[in-house]
Amino acid sequence: MAEEKSGAAQEKKIARAVKTASGFVAAHGKPSRAVVEPVGRAGARLVLVGDDGAMGDVFLPDVATAEAVVEAVPDLERHEWDRETTAAVRIGAAHRHKMAGR
Repeated sequence: MAEEKSGAAQEKKIARAVKTASGFVAAHGKPSRAVVEPVGRAGARLVLVGDDGAMGDVFLPDVATAEAVVEAVPDLERHEWDRETTAAVRIGAAHRHKMAGR
């Protein structure tokens, strides 16, 4: 019974992440890029980079789940932090202030 609840909760997280990533792609252009980053016991971070350079992220329980989300979202392409992906990111002043803790 506990495993059923756990499985249902996992499916709900995946569905929510797919909805979030699909909304990001719709808002920031096609194709968008996805970089999966393992973050230890916390799981995985799915970093989204839109065609317009916007950046967003979704945290998931593990790398396999993050990769499943990428596969489930049309127009979301798996990438690494290579030169092209890094150059595609456009960070504005507001984001820089937020990251600086101001």
